[in-house]
Amino acid sequence: MLCLRYLKHQEDAEDVLSSALIKVFRSLHRFEYKMEGSFEAWARKITVNECLMCLRKQMRSPMMVEPEEHFQKEGEDILDKLSADELFGLILQLPEGYRTVFNLYEIEGFSHPEISEKLGISEGTSKSQLSKAKNYLKKLIIANGWNHASKII
Repeated sequence: MLCLRYLKHQEDAEDVLSSALIKVFRSLHRFEYKMEGSFEAWARKITVNECLMCLRKQMRSPMMVEPEEHFQKEGEDILDKLSADELFGLILQLPEGYRTVFNLYEIEGFSHPEISEKLGISEGTSKSQLSKAKNYLKKLIIANGWNHASKII
């Protein structure tokens, strides 16, 4: 699931996961609990970095924004209808740049300076992409019939 949050295509996500696991196993002798923290966090960091490298190799700018679609639909209460799988599906619908920054900030817990460094963008761009991602998610949620998105995001 981690790789799929960054890479839309199943095949890309599988390839990146495989290369990340190889890196984890090859670097296992260097892992130090006292220095690195938990093994899970260390392995997650390697995997996220592999995802970002894959995006760079594909020669696509992570900040490339896909055209906005028109969202028009009223709906029911989001709390009654939105499941974790549906939210995951909505995140996958975000344009690549929005999705990348959203994942790094909201899910992985990176700061804007860290995201700026990882992606080679300014902190302002990182903040802007996050804000646009949240607005886009709200529109997607409303378009899918859940009209209380602003209470959650």
